[in-house]
Amino acid sequence: MKIKILPALAVGVLLLGACKGGSSKYEAINNSSSADSTSVDSKAFADTSLSVAPKLVKSADMRFKVKSVQQTAEKITALAVKTNGMVMHHQMESSNQGSRDYRVSDDSLRRVSAFNTSEDMTIKVPSDKLEEFMNQVAHMGTHVTFSKMDIEDKSLDFLSAKLKLNSRKELVDQQKKGKVIIKNPINVLALKDDMVDGQIDNLKIDAAVKFSVITLNFYESNTILQETIANDDPSAYQLPFAKRLANSLSYGWFMFTEFVLALANLWVFVLMAIALWLLFRYYKRKHPSFFGTIKS
Repeated sequence: MKIKILPALAVGVLLLGACKGGSSKYEAINNSSSADSTSVDSKAFADTSLSVAPKLVKSADMRFKVKSVQQTAEKITALAVKTNGMVMHHQMESSNQGSRDYRVSDDSLRRVSAFNTSEDMTIKVPSDKLEEFMNQVAHMGTHVTFSKMDIEDKSLDFLSAKLKLNSRKELVDQQKKGKVIIKNPINVLALKDDMVDGQIDNLKIDAAVKFSVITLNFYESNTILQETIANDDPSAYQLPFAKRLANSLSYGWFMFTEFVLALANLWVFVLMAIALWLLFRYYKRKHPSFFGTIKS
């Protein structure tokens, strides 16, 4: 009896507040029988109970070390599918922890690098299989460094949304019947949007109760990668001393031959210079007094 009276009183207070004052968004229309209104309110909440089934939302988190990140990720994915769950997110990351180069030859290096590989996964599994799933995942690692599980009771949130939804439905029904006038049509749309939001929120709670969210982070020991790469230092590509000396001698001979060829190209000028020099000597012998006068 108390369960039926409380919803009726709640709707009565809501309607009383909605109809109060000339500036209110809602305006109540006087009718001949207030008993009819009370009976309608009772019918609207006939299916409403102040107690609901427990709405327990489970979530879990685990961090652990494995021998191989890639193989473990494949096993966890297969296990999720086997338990009628699904992988919502996974991200693998490999970070370079340091590298060192060793010279193998003039043009080659052996690079030795250390990498740290880890992966993050978010998985949804049926809530009744959460503990079993977590136990099987824990056995895949060499040791677990962190693990936790939370259970949140959403029963009151579900009940609150349900009661608010019913009260809004009652107000909309009374507006349709003309018992309540909503002056601004935009407020009708806002009221219906609130009803939709309430339904969606409860659907989200039901989905969270049915499927639990598990966050996993696992990693492996640093791996060593060796690779032979080209030497990117130009100074390392110089020839040995013996080859450079031979090339220098060869280049010197080449320069000498080029010089001789250049002189050969100037043979006319060389002959003219020789002829002028001989002519000068001849004239000097024939006219020594002339050159003596020049000197004095």
